Amino acid sequence: MRRICLTVIGLFVRFLQAFSQFYPVVRAEYSPRSLKLDEVNLVSSYYWQNGDHSAVTGGKGTEQGTDLANGVEVKWIGYDQDTVRRSLVASVGVDYHTAASQANVSQTGASKSYGKRIYPSLNWSVENLRKGTRFEAGAYYSGEYSYHSLGLDAGYAWKTKRDGEFDVKINGFYDRVKLIYPSELRPGTVIVTSASGSGSSGIPSDPRVTLDGSFSFMQVINGRMQGSIATDLVFQSGELSLPFHRVYFQNGSEAVELLPSTRLKLPIGFRLNYFLGDNIILRSYYRIYADSWGIVSHTASLEIPVKINPFFSVSPFYRYYTQTAARYFAPYGKHGSEDAYYTSNYSLSAFNAQFFGTGFRLALPKGLWGTPVKVVEFRYGHYTQTTDLVSDIVSMNLTFK
Repeated sequence: MRRICLTVIGLFVRFLQAFSQFYPVVRAEYSPRSLKLDEVNLVSSYYWQNGDHSAVTGGKGTEQGTDLANGVEVKWIGYDQDTVRRSLVASVGVDYHTAASQANVSQTGASKSYGKRIYPSLNWSVENLRKGTRFEAGAYYSGEYSYHSLGLDAGYAWKTKRDGEFDVKINGFYDRVKLIYPSELRPGTVIVTSASGSGSSGIPSDPRVTLDGSFSFMQVINGRMQGSIATDLVFQSGELSLPFHRVYFQNGSEAVELLPSTRLKLPIGFRLNYFLGDNIILRSYYRIYADSWGIVSHTASLEIPVKINPFFSVSPFYRYYTQTAARYFAPYGKHGSEDAYYTSNYSLSAFNAQFFGTGFRLALPKGLWGTPVKVVEFRYGHYTQTTDLVSDIVSMNLTFK
């Protein structure tokens, strides 16, 4: 926990210095048709997990790992004759993660057990306030040692005359996945000595493509209630297996994970929010999901933000999740040699899970200690899974306006 605190404090001090320098300049140059700096969000989180079903070692072995994430999001807004609102959102995040199982890609334990991921994004939207329409487009990138991903999306939304809104969006991701094999199953032309990339050569990669079309509808039911429904149709093709995931068969032989090269996903979600007086909101959510690999899952959650006073609110939350196993899953040593596809990755097994915790939000109209920090948020969550996987996450968000 000391790492996240020091990271957040360091970023906070540096950002205050930078913000105090350019914030007045942006305001001075603002014109009705130009983009104006609206807000900046600084986010930091720390995640920890532990378990005993690592896919790297065939379904048993340590799953201990950590992730330290830091990100910044900057939002600009501009108006055109008070009828068209344009916004530009740029963000970048960096994760530093460790996993005890990564060292087991090599039987000698020579692989480093740390990694870094960077993920910038850019989103642009144009909203016609008079017509109630909105167009948006975005570009995304995510990269680390074992894969690189590029994504694009576009969406269109329009409001109805009865306080409803339709939203249609399409997006696609193109990934390159490095084919890193366990040391004992590695082709002789491939040399891997470090998870950070140094000393590696000749590692081939395969593509993975994800296409997603989504549709949602939100409706204000009355003065206290609003609901929405959302559905996606997701199609994936390419290298959907991870070659550093081992599989052990009943006859004692060993191979790497092998899954179909296509996957179709269909989730449908429902939200219902109810304003219980002026200080309490009930936010409920339910989702059902099914895919072509045989997984069917259900998610139900409830969050209850409670406003203690005009400046401080608390938001306890609870989420329950259950899923069936993919038809290609079996535990350590349970696959038959005749199986066409096989995996011992417990994220594809049958399990139930619970996630619960609390969020705290402090609104500061005059800023924190005279600074531009107008909102401070903390959130803690604890996750348990019937496969004995447990995790904790704590996050903090600072909003500058």
